[in-house]
Amino acid sequence: MINFELPERITNELQMARMVAEQVLRPHSRYYDEHEHERPWEYINMMWPVLRDQQRKQLERSANGQETRREGPGIATVRLVMLVEMFSWGDAGQYLSTPTPALGGAAIEAVGTPEQKERFLRKFTEGDPKWGAMAMTEPGAGSDTSAIRTTAVLDQETNEWVLNGEKIFCTNGALALEESNGLVVVWATVNPGAGRAGMKPFVVEAGTPGVSIAKKENKLGIRASDTAAIVFRDARIPYDNILGSAEVQRTDDGTTKGFQGAMRTFDATRPVVAASAMGIARAALEYTRDRLAEEGVVLDYTRPRHALTAVERDLLEMEAQYKAAWLLTLRAASMMDHGRANRLEASMCKARAGEAVTWITQKAVELLGPLGYSQELLVEKWMRDAKINDIYEGTKQINLLIVARSILGYSRRELK
Repeated sequence: MINFELPERITNELQMARMVAEQVLRPHSRYYDEHEHERPWEYINMMWPVLRDQQRKQLERSANGQETRREGPGIATVRLVMLVEMFSWGDAGQYLSTPTPALGGAAIEAVGTPEQKERFLRKFTEGDPKWGAMAMTEPGAGSDTSAIRTTAVLDQETNEWVLNGEKIFCTNGALALEESNGLVVVWATVNPGAGRAGMKPFVVEAGTPGVSIAKKENKLGIRASDTAAIVFRDARIPYDNILGSAEVQRTDDGTTKGFQGAMRTFDATRPVVAASAMGIARAALEYTRDRLAEEGVVLDYTRPRHALTAVERDLLEMEAQYKAAWLLTLRAASMMDHGRANRLEASMCKARAGEAVTWITQKAVELLGPLGYSQELLVEKWMRDAKINDIYEGTKQINLLIVARSILGYSRRELK
């Protein structure tokens, strides 16, 4: 018999997350939207002790050879996406400022050696709040990662990698490098002529000479989140800071095992991004439904669709799109918990969630009329926050390409 009930400990965590969302994130939502480059320290200082202790326990279990997912198969990632959905219901921008290893840590977990995991992730178990980040996008390389031009050249005399180039739109880049002793996983090429096969991930720690923040972006949405451009000028890092092998080996699709391993990062994180989108969507859906109910518009699920008013049909469609995307997200997360390949499902939920939250929040603004468009309510902010979910960690178009390749059996070269 299938049991859909969550363990009591997870239920308690969700209740605590809701309290944080209601009492800390939501009340400060408008303020940090209007003061983009201020940090939400109320939330950061509340979360850091909890997350620091969790990271310490995880490293200790790993060092002892114990299973790091205490909840067992079928719940660890599902638990994470549920918590992320709840925090994003409170405020997605502030949630993105959570002090964790984030994407950088996910890459280290995916392809780092046990020594690298201990060395780099140990810093997230001590001291003041710290952040991790990943730097991949460049001015001339967005979705086409083979166009990356940031270089990593090995200095044979010092046995150090020398990085040169520029990265843009790096989430938490400034938090990781300027405001904490954090780290950024930087994608660079060791052989520009080798395409994706020459791409390698390198761990660059805060305080590395030659690394600087060139710009902090002013954004449409998630304005409490830090987005930065990073410049590398003869930045030297130890040889052992490369994740995976330094050797360039081509495969049929022009990648390497190292690249493929790092891409597993996105199989793990795309359901999390989808969950964040669902938190925003639920906030807009619930507010719109409650506001319409005050005006006497209450859905009667026993009536056929053709008997509903236009507003009722729109509200019904908002609910349907939310639930469909949320179920896809839970499926992708559950597959990861059970050790099953989930690249198709991760891309499906990411593409669907980004599309759904964009439509749902836009429809919320529309149904609430001038009030929804005004800053008196948070609905217009949710619409602006929503759009990023259609863009970062793989645009909808890229994820649909991945879905098509998986279903049709085409390689990257056969279907572009």
